[in-house]
Amino acid sequence: MGSKRKVCIIGAGPCGMTALFHFDQIGDSSTEVVCYEKSDTWLGLWNFTWMTGTDEFGELCHGGMYKHLWSNGPKEGLEYPDYTFDDHYGKAIPSFPPRRVLRDYMEGRLVKKSKSDLKRFIKWNTVVRYVTYNQKSDDFTVIAEELKTGRTFESKFTHVIVASGIFNNPNKPTFDGIDTFPGRIIHSHDFRDAAQFKGQRVLVVGASYSAEDVSLQCLKFGAKSIVTSYRSKPMNFNWPAGIEERPLIKKIDGKVINFIDGSSAEVDSIILCTGYKYSFPCLDDSLRLVSTLSVYPAGLYKGSLWLNGGNRKLFYMGTQDQYFSFTMFDAQGLWISRFITETLPNEPKSIKEMKKEEQKWVQRRKNVEDCHDDIDIQADFIQDLSDGTGYHSDAPKAGALFHKWEHDKMANIITYRDQPFKSVFSGTMAAQHKPWFQDFDDSIASFVK
Repeated sequence: MGSKRKVCIIGAGPCGMTALFHFDQIGDSSTEVVCYEKSDTWLGLWNFTWMTGTDEFGELCHGGMYKHLWSNGPKEGLEYPDYTFDDHYGKAIPSFPPRRVLRDYMEGRLVKKSKSDLKRFIKWNTVVRYVTYNQKSDDFTVIAEELKTGRTFESKFTHVIVASGIFNNPNKPTFDGIDTFPGRIIHSHDFRDAAQFKGQRVLVVGASYSAEDVSLQCLKFGAKSIVTSYRSKPMNFNWPAGIEERPLIKKIDGKVINFIDGSSAEVDSIILCTGYKYSFPCLDDSLRLVSTLSVYPAGLYKGSLWLNGGNRKLFYMGTQDQYFSFTMFDAQGLWISRFITETLPNEPKSIKEMKKEEQKWVQRRKNVEDCHDDIDIQADFIQDLSDGTGYHSDAPKAGALFHKWEHDKMANIITYRDQPFKSVFSGTMAAQHKPWFQDFDDSIASFVK
């Protein structure tokens, strides 16, 4: 099994917890694992908070969860193979659950399937301030702070897993005249309740998943109208009455938004659904991943092991654009834990071999033409992670579900959440439910009844 190892996991969100889960499953006595979590609970952005900006400790609010979020992808595409939705709820449930249902499912696996009480490995309300690699001793120095006491302390680790996520540093563009706008301007990271925009004319800036869902949420909860503004290309859905697309903003003059095609619209609020910047401020420059959102960021072997510093002992989780999300994190967490505990066949490869393999994936990513190419890459990525780990061989088959999901959205953006999918693990067909656009009860009791 090798010499004594001490592993630091940064973040107890869905990524960090899957890594911790798999270390616990392996049960290697020569490996000690410590997880630092800045909040007082696990599962990261799946926790709703009313806070925006900074939290009670003056730290930037990490999560951007909003009150009435429902999954925008089929649950069958992000299922754990060893703990299906059937296992958790004991029955078939619909394919697009509200946030509470998904969080309850993830927590159920951590509690019911773990060999140990995973919470005993976590240091709560503890934020990592700085991580550096020590060349001479071939280990890492991690400086962290206990937020409740203000105590700063230093620890040494043989390995570090960065699992703090990529949806916490909002990208906020500016536009000519934006300072003249008299209404409310927020980033989607601070969007908490669509009901706040009831009766308003809303401008949603962006053309990806957040813009799509925030627009639908606002319409569902009574916004008067929504105009979305795209930079490069429109979403091109068959939008219902009340939502329309315009090109990039040229200038803002009070409440009047002028677009580059010469059109204009008067709005009451602006929501910036303009994505996030990768941000890992606690890491030394040599350890820090710098990337834009993609299905395979450069510099990572197996999309996980950092090749540019740290002597192949630093890992990243969940830095990819996500389709399979929980399933991908699970396969990734298993691969990382097996690599660190030296229980992977044919590993480690030479750094030259690793970089050559990484470049093949990066080149393939550069050649993608649409979302369907992205889905295929991520399915193959999960297969690649699974080779040698024993991860469930059916996991990549969920790619077919995501292809159908994309077609469903293009057919009808309002009703795609009403479509049922079949689990690739249990074979269970999802139950039917009240149409999403008409359902305002997102409680667990209502959804799974």
